[in-house]
Amino acid sequence: MINFSELKTGDIVIAKYEEQMLEGRILQVDHEHRQVCVLTHEEQENWYSAEDLFPIPLTAEQLVKLKFKKTDEPPINGNGEAWVRGPFTVLLSNNRIVLHYRDETRDIPNNIMVHQLQNHYQGMTLYHLD
Repeated sequence: MINFSELKTGDIVIAKYEEQMLEGRILQVDHEHRQVCVLTHEEQENWYSAEDLFPIPLTAEQLVKLKFKKTDEPPINGNGEAWVRGPFTVLLSNNRIVLHYRDETRDIPNNIMVHQLQNHYQGMTLYHLD
């Protein structure tokens, strides 16, 4: 389950629909009713409560889906991988993530989920990551 306050339009999540787990993008957040409208890859829109939404772990596969490219940049302490999308860099290393954009760096001491990366990206660049 995802904390409702973390959910934003455009975030990618897993939605539970009739016992199926479907990846989709949040189209709308209804704060009054505490529900979100998710468009799944099956091109179906449905409303969900936070109890039916699950985070997607940030992996190399997910970074590729988000149009990041792996680079040869030296990773943290020689361990891990560096990924870039334009001037934004994600350094992954043993349960530690460093996000860098121009003159701002965020050091995150544990793994994050895709929607959390999207929210950090938006906070740092003022653009939504999709």
